[in-house]
Amino acid sequence: MDAGRLKLGLSMLDSAAIVAGSMIGSGIFIVSADITRRTGSPAGLLLVWIASGLMTIAGALTYGELAAMMPRAGGQYVFLREAYGEAIAFAFGWTLLLVIQTGTIAAVAVAFARFGGALWPGIRSQVFWGYGEFGLSGERLGAITVIALLTLVNLRGLQLGKLVQNTFTSTKVLSLILIVIVGCVLAPNPVAVQINFANGAAFFGDRSLSIGGMMVFGGAMVGALFASDAWASVTFAAAEVRDPGRNLPRALAIGTGVVIVLYILTNIAYLCELPALSRPGALEGRGSGLFARGIAGAAGDRVASAAMSAVWGNAGATLTALLVMVSTFGCANGLILTGARVIYAMAQDRLFFLAAGRLNTAAVPAVALLLQGGWASLLTVSGTYSELLDYVIFAQMLFYVLTVGAVFILRRRLPHAARPYRAWGYPLVPAAYILAAGALMIDLLLMRPRYTWPGLLIALSAIPVYAWTVRRRDRTASVRRSTP
Repeated sequence: MDAGRLKLGLSMLDSAAIVAGSMIGSGIFIVSADITRRTGSPAGLLLVWIASGLMTIAGALTYGELAAMMPRAGGQYVFLREAYGEAIAFAFGWTLLLVIQTGTIAAVAVAFARFGGALWPGIRSQVFWGYGEFGLSGERLGAITVIALLTLVNLRGLQLGKLVQNTFTSTKVLSLILIVIVGCVLAPNPVAVQINFANGAAFFGDRSLSIGGMMVFGGAMVGALFASDAWASVTFAAAEVRDPGRNLPRALAIGTGVVIVLYILTNIAYLCELPALSRPGALEGRGSGLFARGIAGAAGDRVASAAMSAVWGNAGATLTALLVMVSTFGCANGLILTGARVIYAMAQDRLFFLAAGRLNTAAVPAVALLLQGGWASLLTVSGTYSELLDYVIFAQMLFYVLTVGAVFILRRRLPHAARPYRAWGYPLVPAAYILAAGALMIDLLLMRPRYTWPGLLIALSAIPVYAWTVRRRDRTASVRRSTP
């Protein structure tokens, strides 16, 4: 049954919780290891997070204008459609459904189950059946269970979905604050502090500021940007935000700002517990084995676990596993809640199955939620979600650049349109974002071609699908007009 309209049920705090909750997944607990290996110094680690944070906030401040101007279901999809036309918007929606949103949901759900395996080892060892990468294990079954449970929660209506989001976002924000307080205030490791911060040579390392060094730095930003990603998801649910002209820009600014500050402080906490690089001869202090490996050598890249284990031993590892499970569960909920709204918007434009454009009695897009959950579960079983997410790095950045560029296009094309909020720092901040993201995209094409070109091909695969969909839509409309 179609309930007719989406309900206005999200306040500014609810919207900010979606922004922050969708951003904080498993990345902040893991990616610092790879960033440190690439940059080779504590300063490099922190600068990557600061640069990525500034880019994220600049993007969010710009998106605020578009969200306040066009608070419709689908958010970024609508912005691209109004600025560039249906084809570009469809390419975004297609890539989002095929890989970006569903692949992230799958990856986050698997991370939940994987850290659950630290508490219940049997989950990891159970393998029910498999053929190559395709198969079902205890870990993947746990991930599918999370996807199914959260899809069911969101089928019950926006109120229940946002209750879960607010609860888990609050919990994981407090979790990061706990890591910061323990690492920086209550129990810093003086040996790690001495190694990381005692002198400029150790802090800044020996990486040069040459073009090659800057390209390595750009490649290192990928992990931090993905750990900070999904902040735009709240725009997908813009039609359900009360007073969107005021609340959406504030939610984007507050949500991204809080998370970025916490991310930087969390990495400082890591540096207060562990040396950035491995120190085989430095076995003093607590957790000596973990200490010797440092951030760059953390087992399985689980930096947060290594840092907390250096303080509390096995209890620290257990606590970290619980924190990551809370974080990934809330992140998956935010992604599931918002992603279905893009599928709904595409169906409303007759660019997707018409059933996905209908609402159930709880005023949520039920078919879109089920399709999204089913595809994310299939990606989980296939085991290809990690590779696919690597492949869409370039495509995701391209859509961000196009959306920020839409502010310039719509300012010129629709100069008198109502804009309750105007992008802060326009035109300098949006232009700086485009230049920085453009430079990063070129860097990725040169430094990580294995991942960037496939991502571009995935986005381009939307072209024949769009052409077929439009022909089918036009043919159907023609038949309807000719029918007496």
